[in-house]
Amino acid sequence: MKKYLLLLLLIVVNVIFAEDLLLDVMFSNDIHGGIDRYEATFINPNFPPTLGGGASSATYINEVRSKSDKINRDNLLVDAGDFFQGHPVGTMTNGKAVIDYMNMVNYDLSVVGNHEYDILEEELIETYKLAKFPILACNIVKRGTDELVDYVQPYIIVNKLGLKIGIIGVSTTDTEKMSYPENIKNIDVLPVKEEIEKYIKIVRAKNVDLVIVVGHLGLPYEPEPAYKKRYIDETEVEKIRYWGMDAQELVHEVEGIDILFGGHMHKGFAKPWEDPDTHTLVVQGYAYGSSIGHITLKIDRETKTISGYKIPAIREGVLVTVFEDEFIPHKEIGEKILAQQKIAEVGMDEVIGEASIYLSRLGSGPQNLIGNLVCEAMKEFTDADFSFINLGGIRADISAGPITQRDVFDVMPFDNQIVMFEVDGKFLKKIIETRVAGGRHGLRVAGAEVLVNLKRKDFDRVTKLLIGGEPWKADKMYKLATTDFLLQGNAGLALLTQIREDQITRYETNLRDSIVEYIKNNSPVSAVIDKRWKRDDKSKQTKELLEELNK
Repeated sequence: MKKYLLLLLLIVVNVIFAEDLLLDVMFSNDIHGGIDRYEATFINPNFPPTLGGGASSATYINEVRSKSDKINRDNLLVDAGDFFQGHPVGTMTNGKAVIDYMNMVNYDLSVVGNHEYDILEEELIETYKLAKFPILACNIVKRGTDELVDYVQPYIIVNKLGLKIGIIGVSTTDTEKMSYPENIKNIDVLPVKEEIEKYIKIVRAKNVDLVIVVGHLGLPYEPEPAYKKRYIDETEVEKIRYWGMDAQELVHEVEGIDILFGGHMHKGFAKPWEDPDTHTLVVQGYAYGSSIGHITLKIDRETKTISGYKIPAIREGVLVTVFEDEFIPHKEIGEKILAQQKIAEVGMDEVIGEASIYLSRLGSGPQNLIGNLVCEAMKEFTDADFSFINLGGIRADISAGPITQRDVFDVMPFDNQIVMFEVDGKFLKKIIETRVAGGRHGLRVAGAEVLVNLKRKDFDRVTKLLIGGEPWKADKMYKLATTDFLLQGNAGLALLTQIREDQITRYETNLRDSIVEYIKNNSPVSAVIDKRWKRDDKSKQTKELLEELNK
């Protein structure tokens, strides 16, 4: 009898240890201060469900952790950057409230995102000092040196389930094109590919079993067509790169990465994207704390390699939307977030006007209703001839009905100041041409009628241009309104740094405040999709435009 019992025990033990090890990796990216509960108008603008924010995420995180026995199953919690700038509780506290939350749920690490430098570096350092977890970035160095800045480390090695796991952090080089020069004057962001290759060798030399990259860089919006264009059709023989290397390029061109947790793009993917050649997995989530990412890696006990993965849901895949009624908020964490939120949001619920329609970010090309309204607000505030803003500068819709200070903050969470400058028509046209050159898609504008043909050669793509309803004149002086963010050469507009100070009027007014003033003065506000910006790849230059160009 003892013989049979021993045999049975051996069979059970062999079955248990024949199974793969399970590593639950939970991840966030582009939280942008979204630790508070808020209504998900992007799901249903009329009857939005409530998202529980950090408190509901904590409930899910604890639920997953409860499955860990540290022998056959364990977990990690990582963040891919852009953690605070966006919601008031993040922005108004310089991210300290978000770090407090991340400490409470025991993050294993975070990576530096480009929006971390929306504040001065010394302010960011003070916030990072509160973190009880490491901040990773293998490619942010002190300017003019190869020495990492003091507040980051390039990688960590963690021991889980008898495995040594090397985790490398990396930041996008887009930071240098998307940040105020003053805020990044002491840093350089080194090329992603070279630094990742360097640190893969370093961590592999330490006999790690797995290499994970957590990076503030993401997949293209449509990964499959992008991959085909890049690596199968090879239509881009000589790439003219403006934006930095993205996650798809990195995992294809660098071997030795087992899985990459990305961000920066604000688009989540339900299933991991797998590179056809290197077989590296890439996962990334949506922004603003709307979901918590989760993938369960299956790791072969003998080879200590990833043999597969499991995802928590069929429809949502790796993205778990933190609906408040599904994940009851963690009481203590929810109360602490709410206390900080109340301090940060004083006056946010003041009604300033009304919207007669739903002002959406959806639209035609560079045009959308909320974007058109923002540009009209800039134009009215400055009495400019023409106003413009970059496509990524607007972050929320406004619902029909009462408008509050909070609504405007959600639309424009960044502390951009309004500026106006005076230039001739040639320079004005060059601004537009710059933003439609190559693969760029244009600007949000007011005061103009722009027609472009993207089949024409760069810097000759505008086929019709009216300013204030009148044909554009090359030598006429025009007043242009925009933000100090763009005036400093960001979003591909380096030519704006050529403008002399005596041509510039600085209002020292936050763009948010001008939008509030516009809503108060014009309530109920509305907007339309009109002729201000159109694309027609069959269009030819108008007679009036040709006459000016040939002068």
